[in-house]
Amino acid sequence: MINYIKKKYKDLFMKVLLWRESHISIRTFTLIMSFAVGLFTGLAAVILKWLIHGIQHLLTSHMMNEGLNGLYFVYPIVGVFLVGLFVRYVVKDNISHGVTRILQAFSQRKSRVKPHNMYTSVLASSVTIGFGGSVGAEAPIVYTGAAIGSNVGRLFRMPPNVLMLMMGCGAASAIAGIFKAPIAGILFTIEVLMVDLTATSVLPLLISSITAVTVSYLYHGTAAEFMFEQTEIFNIERIPYVILLGIFCGFVSLYFTRAMYWIEGKFAKLSNPWHKFGFGSILLGLCIFLLPPLYGEGYDSILKLLAGNTDGLMRGSLLYAWSDEVWAMLLFTALIVLTKIFATAATNGAGGVGGTFAPSLYVGCFAGFFFAYASNLLEFTPDLSNKNFALMGMAGVMSGVMHAPLMGIFLTVELTGSYALFLPLMITSTVAYATIRIFEKHSIYTMRLAKKGELLTHGKDKSVLTLLKMDSVIEKDFLVVRPDMSLGDMVKVISKSHRNIFPVTDNDNRLLGLVLLDDIRNIMFRPALYDRMFVNKFMSMPMARIEIGMNMETVMKTFDDTNAWNLPVIDEEGKYVGFVSKSKIFNSYRRVLVHYSQD
Repeated sequence: MINYIKKKYKDLFMKVLLWRESHISIRTFTLIMSFAVGLFTGLAAVILKWLIHGIQHLLTSHMMNEGLNGLYFVYPIVGVFLVGLFVRYVVKDNISHGVTRILQAFSQRKSRVKPHNMYTSVLASSVTIGFGGSVGAEAPIVYTGAAIGSNVGRLFRMPPNVLMLMMGCGAASAIAGIFKAPIAGILFTIEVLMVDLTATSVLPLLISSITAVTVSYLYHGTAAEFMFEQTEIFNIERIPYVILLGIFCGFVSLYFTRAMYWIEGKFAKLSNPWHKFGFGSILLGLCIFLLPPLYGEGYDSILKLLAGNTDGLMRGSLLYAWSDEVWAMLLFTALIVLTKIFATAATNGAGGVGGTFAPSLYVGCFAGFFFAYASNLLEFTPDLSNKNFALMGMAGVMSGVMHAPLMGIFLTVELTGSYALFLPLMITSTVAYATIRIFEKHSIYTMRLAKKGELLTHGKDKSVLTLLKMDSVIEKDFLVVRPDMSLGDMVKVISKSHRNIFPVTDNDNRLLGLVLLDDIRNIMFRPALYDRMFVNKFMSMPMARIEIGMNMETVMKTFDDTNAWNLPVIDEEGKYVGFVSKSKIFNSYRRVLVHYSQD
């Protein structure tokens, strides 16, 4: 009976697909799908927020009046432990580093994301953050939105270029829904996910973002996420200090990116998951125990700094006894900036699921406050607004960490409603981005893939090369010869081949060299040499060898370095596989370029 129902369902759905194909164009149907993706992702963002706040309220509401901090050490560890079990024994898949995995899906998986990612990241991150994990919910919801987009596109059998656009729509609607920031959502897909903004893609992205933010408005109201009231007017004379803040934020972004990558590398070297959990739990618990504002997303601390209110900010910390001292506040904010990265990396490394989106906002807010607070201690500087510079720091560090200055500007504005500070926000973001670009050309998300050569970038040429696979360009119709073969036997092989290159291999199929037809043309018509000359005498070594696991960008660089037109391909053991040629790559390049064209 069940099989009969399944068959009927499949037959009916196939009729729907055929009807759609004959009555609705792909462009029109893309708009319909973008609305559905925005709707479902907006609902997912609402559910994620509800789960996080519900868990936090359940665990901490009874503690507020008692002033106890001991459980803040225990809760994050318990949350990470539960999520680790969930991921390991239920999900059985790696769901961390959501934005990096989206980029990987673009470049390696033809924009295909597993269906379970439509809900597993929401569940895992809500427990991680609800229990106090020092990470953000934005990367998991972006991964969820991209998974929704990918699977909606796959459901209706869309081609890879439409799947990529649907993933972009999901990511844009995730940012729009979680932050109430539709413009920032679109800019996120352009600057971070590197989806091309074309005449075909702009309308679906707009529809998804608008739909998601509308869903968020219905459930949470239209007020900005961090309502910022500008009580101190920004003077044009402060611009030199804004430029200095941008440079400072650029170096903070560099520290954030490099430190996060270094700590993650340390966790990656621990093969035993229990060792990761133990090391990460101790590090996370220690950070939160010494500096309680590191507990959870930290949005309460951001709201305090943006309101210009530092009362109670140091409560429960190791510096609380000196909270009235100027130097204590300066040291406290510096420690927050330095240790937030460790707390975030420890949360993910120990088994939790969360992103670096919110931590970059958090670090930026404290960095901007620290800059203004420290500057005001110097007598020769003008009085700088701590709250204004905290706001600008958010835009600066986010722009630097994500290499997305436009998104940093508009997200900060949409998050806080601080349109009057648009100019200093632009300056801070631009200078911070320019500063980090001097030292680090990849963002925190693209760095992991760039190290592996798997990064899909803005550049159309590089994008298409990344999408090409080695297996699709290897040619295997070359006739193989042995080193002990005589010239006479070699001539017989030549007569059967339409190629002018002949790989020379041993009995184990290991590549020893090449015989080029041009090199033996002067002797191949001399029968007297047929039994006297052997292949090992006139073979030559290849100018380079292509290994089977190389990415296409490295392959093309090898061609450029050697000026070769054909190069042999070998496997990990040095055994001959075939040849790859420039002409084959160029033909495949043109085919993929047309296939992935958006217009």
